[in-house]
Amino acid sequence: MPAGASAVNRPRTRLDVPRAPRRTLLPEYDPESIGRLSERIARFLGTWRFILWMTLIIIVWVLWNVFAPALVRFDEYPFIFLTLALSLQASYAAPLILLAQNRQDDRDRVTREQERKQNERSIADTEYLTREIAGLRMGLGEVATRDWIRSELQDLAREMEERRGDGPGEGDAGRPED
Repeated sequence: MPAGASAVNRPRTRLDVPRAPRRTLLPEYDPESIGRLSERIARFLGTWRFILWMTLIIIVWVLWNVFAPALVRFDEYPFIFLTLALSLQASYAAPLILLAQNRQDDRDRVTREQERKQNERSIADTEYLTREIAGLRMGLGEVATRDWIRSELQDLAREMEERRGDGPGEGDAGRPED
């Protein structure tokens, strides 16, 4: 068989077309819907309503299995079935609560990342505005202000008054010609 012959026998697949999904024996599920369900259950497990219902069920269970006629009792005194039911409930509740906490941690992480980026943008904007204000202050240092112009005009007016006071004929004899 010449080199590259195996590639000729194999059908070419296009890279721009998605592959057909593979068949698996595992059941398919939507992780987002399971996550939402676990959050709802965890939210319910953390309420007073759940504690009240659970307490009432346990009280009825114990009272029924202590005071009911022997023929209708389904869990005698050590209440093994009740212990099993509570253990089963706890074994499912703990992972659901952890799943809900993990989802909340993921949301918090995304929120923190967005806040960090927003803070970086705010800092960059603040630094830019600080540089702009510093540049304006430096530029204003070179601009003639109203007070400076006023003082210069007053100096010129004083100087002109002094020259008028030294008008022709009064102080010409003592002054050399320019």
